[in-house]
Amino acid sequence: MTLLRSVVGKLWLTILLLVSFVLFILTIMLLEFFQNQNTLEMKNDLTNTAEKIANVLEEHPKEKLPLGLEISWEIIDKVNKVVIIKNDREIYYSPNTDISNRLSLTDIQNDPKLSQVFSKDLSVEKVSTLSFNDSKEGDKYSIIGVPLHLPGEEKSAVFIYQSVEVMQQTTHETTKFILLVAGVAIILTTIFAFFLSTRIAAPLRKMREAAFEVARGKFDTKVPILTHDEIGELATAFNQMGRQLKFNMSALSQEKEQLSSILSSMADGVITFNRDGTILITNPPADRFLQYWYYEMGGISTDSEAIPPEVTDLFEQAVDTEAEQVGEISFQGRHWVILVSPLYSNRFIRGAVAVLRDMTEERQLDKMRQDFIANVSHELRTPISMLQGYSEAIVDDIAESQEEKKEMAKVIYDESLRMGRLVNELLDLARMEAGHLQLTMEDVNITSFINRIIHKFQGLAKDNEIQLYAEIENETTTISFDPDRIEQVLTNLIDNAIRHTPKGGSVKLNVTSDDKGIMIRVKDSGTGIPDEDLPFVFERFYKADKARTRGRAGTGLGLAIAKNIIDAHRGHISVQSKLDHGTTFSFLLPRK
Repeated sequence: MTLLRSVVGKLWLTILLLVSFVLFILTIMLLEFFQNQNTLEMKNDLTNTAEKIANVLEEHPKEKLPLGLEISWEIIDKVNKVVIIKNDREIYYSPNTDISNRLSLTDIQNDPKLSQVFSKDLSVEKVSTLSFNDSKEGDKYSIIGVPLHLPGEEKSAVFIYQSVEVMQQTTHETTKFILLVAGVAIILTTIFAFFLSTRIAAPLRKMREAAFEVARGKFDTKVPILTHDEIGELATAFNQMGRQLKFNMSALSQEKEQLSSILSSMADGVITFNRDGTILITNPPADRFLQYWYYEMGGISTDSEAIPPEVTDLFEQAVDTEAEQVGEISFQGRHWVILVSPLYSNRFIRGAVAVLRDMTEERQLDKMRQDFIANVSHELRTPISMLQGYSEAIVDDIAESQEEKKEMAKVIYDESLRMGRLVNELLDLARMEAGHLQLTMEDVNITSFINRIIHKFQGLAKDNEIQLYAEIENETTTISFDPDRIEQVLTNLIDNAIRHTPKGGSVKLNVTSDDKGIMIRVKDSGTGIPDEDLPFVFERFYKADKARTRGRAGTGLGLAIAKNIIDAHRGHISVQSKLDHGTTFSFLLPRK
C-alpha cells in the first residue's frame, strides 16, 4: 500500500494499466486474426490436397487405380485422413485412418451438405463430428468433399478430413507466443516505468528529506540540482527558500536576543500581558516585584499568574480606553510607579506592557541626606558626652576613692573603644563603597562552613533560649568565596536574628544550591520589621528600635557592610518581613 501511495507506484500502475489494456486488445485481435487465418489456410490446404488426389485418380482409372491410390497416400499428411468413394461398393480409406474415426458412406449420404457432392457435383466443406447419429459429442473435424470423375462411375468423390484440434493446437501455440511477448512487454514496461518514475521521484524524495531537515531547524540543508527541467527549477526554488528562511530566522533570533538583553539589563521592571491578562514576558526587576507581592499576600510560589489588583485595574483601563495609564503601588516598604501601555496587532489590541519603576531608592536617598548628619551626630554625641562628663569628674576630683576613679576611667576607655569601632566601620564601609574591598577567594565546603558558624552561636542562642539550627541541601556542595567576609555577613545576620527574637523562638539557616549558585536564608520568628523601615535596612545607621537603646542595638552599620560584601561577590541580598511573623534575610553567592 505504501508503494501505491507513492509517486513511483502511481506512475508505474498508470503506465502498466495503459500498456496492459493496449496489449489485451491487441492480443484478442491477433488471436482472432490468427485463428481465422489458420482455419482458412487449413481449408485451402485440404481442398488443394483433395483436388490433387482427384486429379491423380482421374489420371489413373480402372487398372491403374491401385497406382493412383499409392500416389494419393503419399500426397496426404499424417494428420489428414482421406475417403475415396468410387461407388457404393468400392470405398478406400487412407492407411492412417482408424476404424473408430472413419467417415462412412452412410454419414455422407445422410448429411444434406456432404451429399451435394453426389447430387450437385459440387465441392463442399463442413465442420462436424464423424458420428452423425451418435448423441455423444465427439471430436470435430473439418471435412472437404471434392467430386471425382471416373469412367463409368456416377457417384464418385474424394473426402478429406482433419481434426480441428490440430488447428487449435496451432492456435494455442500462437496464443502462448503472443502471451509471452505480452509478458515481456509488461516486464519491460515495468522496468521503464520504474526507471522513469525514479528519475522523477528521487529528486522529490530528496526534497522531502530536505524539507524535514529544514522543519527541524537545519536551514543549511540543500537539495542537489540534478536536472534542468521543472524538478530542477523546484530544487532551485527550495534552496532559495531555505536560504531566505535561514536569513529570516537569524534576524528574528538576533532581534529576540537583543530584546532579551535589553529587558534583562533594564533597571525598570517590564511585564507583557496577553489580551486576557496572562503574563507573557517578565524581566528580573519585574520578577522581584512579583516576589515581593507574593510574600506580601502570604504566598511562596513564584509561578503564580496572580498580579496586584492595582496593576490589573490599570491593564483593564488601558485595554478599554486604548490609552496609557499611570499609577503607584507600595508594599513591603517599597514604592513603584506603574505605566501601562496597550500593544497593537495591526489595528487591534493584542495586550499591554507594564513598566514598573522602583522609586524606593530615590526616596531613600532623599531621606538619607536628611538623616545622615543626625545619625552620625546621635551616634557620636552619647560617647562624647560620657567622655566629657567622666573626665570632668576626674579633673574636679569628684571621685573620692581610687576605685571610683578606675571605674570612671574604665567607662571612658569603653566609650573610646566604641567610638573607635564606629569610626573603623565607617572607614570600612567607605572603602567598600569606593570599590577597594579585597576578597580572598577559596573553595569552601558549604556544609562544614555553615556547621562551624552554627556551633559558634549555639552558646548565645542557649543563653537567650532560642533554637538555632540549619537545613542544608546537597551537603557536598563546594563553592568559591571569601570565607572571612561571608562569615562576617552571617555573624551580623544571625546576631541580629537572635537579638530580635523573643525567648522560645527559633532561628533557621536554610541553604539551597542550583546551577546558578548558593542561596542562604536566615529566617527568624521574631517581631519583624515594619513596612516603612524595610527599604532602609541596608542603609547606614539603620536601627529597628527607634529609641536606639545601647543594650539592644549596635552601630547600625552591620547590614550596610553585609550588603557591600555580597555585592563584591557579585551576589544579591534581600529581606522579607512582616510584623509579628518574623524576618527572612536571603543572599545569593553565584558560582561564576
